Amino acid sequence: MNDNTSQKLGTLVSEGGPVNVYIWDMDETLILLRSLLNGTYAESFKGSKDVKRGLEIGKMWEDHILKICDDFFFYEQVEECNEPFLDSLRQYDDGKDLSGYDFKQDDFTTPTDDLNKRRLAYRHRAVAHKYEKGLRPLIDNETMSALDELYNVTDEYTDGWFSSARAFLEQCSCVKEESVDGTSAIDQSSQDIHILVTSGALIPSLVKCLLFRLDTFLRHENVYSSIDVGKLQCFKWIKERFNHPKFRFCAIGDGWEECAAAQAMQWPFVKIDLQPDSTHRFPGLTPKTVSYYFAVVYGNSDADTSKD
Repeated sequence: MNDNTSQKLGTLVSEGGPVNVYIWDMDETLILLRSLLNGTYAESFKGSKDVKRGLEIGKMWEDHILKICDDFFFYEQVEECNEPFLDSLRQYDDGKDLSGYDFKQDDFTTPTDDLNKRRLAYRHRAVAHKYEKGLRPLIDNETMSALDELYNVTDEYTDGWFSSARAFLEQCSCVKEESVDGTSAIDQSSQDIHILVTSGALIPSLVKCLLFRLDTFLRHENVYSSIDVGKLQCFKWIKERFNHPKFRFCAIGDGWEECAAAQAMQWPFVKIDLQPDSTHRFPGLTPKTVSYYFAVVYGNSDADTSKD
């Protein structure tokens, strides 16, 4: 845990009221992608959604994700080196200034020795730095406009799934007004914490956060990939990070693995359902609804009723 994170957690613990920690799945929860690509999202509407259009939209997102992964986030080099989170190799990082470092010429290979673990740690540090600056410095205006248009088209096709998921996060996170550079930031006095535990690879998942406008709410240290370690192990790490009676946890996702992991941790679990008439989807799910799940496990509190 870095010093800034430790300081923020210390502040939260010293202040009144519980701190809600939301542990999110990504695909078919905060975003839709897999269900667009395989047609299951459109098929759940029994003919009222154009399946082919959904496939086209999903493929466009997939192409953008892979291109940005390869062009800016070293994915061709690190694809076989998936780590559960960016700081997992921090002990190997000697803090070297990377401003003039040539990542293409350092002979990086699979990190089975300390030297290559250091080289991977450098890449992770560079990824974290780029992630925190956002997407805009990486791409030109034309690409940004195309991504904005694709986001809006996708949101319309999915009846507001993306924008309503972001609205949920905003309601919990006290997002500050946009700054001069067009970015927004989380109010550091906000009580709630959002963490992503995804079964996708780490680098593409971070890129998805950027493309789907989730990076404002999900800092790089709060993104976990469970591919190699499983969701239960990730949940245990999260519990260790926030190991204080004030922190209350709730997992939200569509799969059996996060459900089983939440049960093992004795955390409430909200199962996301793609079906159009379900309230456990976006649009539909609200912080107030999730507060009932918190209340069942942790009891009622003032914080449960503070979100609309």
